[in-house]
Amino acid sequence: MADKRDYYEVLGVDKNSDDQTIKRAFKRLAMKYHPDRNKEPGAEEKFKEINEAYAVLSDPQKRAAYDQYGFAGVDPNQGGGGFGGGFGGFGGAGGFDFSDIFGEAFSDIFGARGNRRTSTSQPGEDLQLSVNLTLEEAVHGIKKTFRINKNVTCDCCKGTGAEPGSATKECPTCHGHGVIMKGNSIFRIQETCPKCHGTGKIFEKPCKKCNGEGRYSSKEEIEVNIPAGVEDGTRLTVPGKGEAGRNGAPAGDLYVFIRVKPHAIFEREGLNLFVNVPISFTTAAIGGDVEVPTLDGRSIKLKVQAGTQSGTQLRARGKGVPSLRGSMVGDLYCNMIVEVPVNLNNEQKELLKKFEESLSNKDSKKEKHEPMKQSFLDKLASFFKKD
Repeated sequence: MADKRDYYEVLGVDKNSDDQTIKRAFKRLAMKYHPDRNKEPGAEEKFKEINEAYAVLSDPQKRAAYDQYGFAGVDPNQGGGGFGGGFGGFGGAGGFDFSDIFGEAFSDIFGARGNRRTSTSQPGEDLQLSVNLTLEEAVHGIKKTFRINKNVTCDCCKGTGAEPGSATKECPTCHGHGVIMKGNSIFRIQETCPKCHGTGKIFEKPCKKCNGEGRYSSKEEIEVNIPAGVEDGTRLTVPGKGEAGRNGAPAGDLYVFIRVKPHAIFEREGLNLFVNVPISFTTAAIGGDVEVPTLDGRSIKLKVQAGTQSGTQLRARGKGVPSLRGSMVGDLYCNMIVEVPVNLNNEQKELLKKFEESLSNKDSKKEKHEPMKQSFLDKLASFFKKD
């Protein structure tokens, strides 16, 4: 009794550990000290101790009794030793099946236990492709047809892999189990039988068209409806247009990744479009109408106020991008870019000078911009006075 170690200490966990933590600790230690794997002296006794501890801590009632009364709470007559009683060739102890230790350990990874047959139906693989769109196509939507090479269900055997009317027999590779086991007595990995693909049966006469595969490679035209408003990087899903499944399983999906090419005039930010609109010096000064292009190829007229400065932004509501999911439509923002006259002749230069001289503080925006201008000149003067 004095030599017995605390069960939590045996598994290397604390008393507040949840069931999953205890189970993981047990699996790790059981595989480490299993007598079939560990031939070191004392491994067998260690293995018994681990099993005894787990048999108590994995049972909610026994664990509660142990937490309250210690060893006496789980086996008052034997001090808890009643869980060790013989291994029977290490097949089990105290009602615990050790053959499940490794089955459970690897089931999380490989998704199967024991020698059970895997599913005979295997869904088809997903496919993906990229499509380059113009900004107009992305904003307004478009239908595109793609011709892709993929596995399709055999139209001769209807996906069974057998020549019509052919009889079936037990697969000689897996002996009808649908799976094969690889590895040694300690680490065994279950795999789908490569001969029968998990069905456990083979056909006496495989289909000649698909060589018994149930599907074959073929080119197929697929029409994809690209909705209005897609952005660069959008992923569209076309259900059931991937690879054909095996043995009647559903086909995979086709994923279409959208790539939008840069536009020569417009830029997009979310649902809004932006465009630079050049206006003459005269229009900016006295105002007027300006024609602005839209993405649909038409133009609209915007009113330019007198005294418009370069960089002023005008908005055309509802001329942007439609929402991909919803009824919202963005706006078109037009950045006014005032064009400064170039290559002036002497007469034009003199006229501009006279025009500048004729401007009064009231008529111009000199008063408004004077503080900014003066501040800049002061900073410039301070810079050159350094050193």
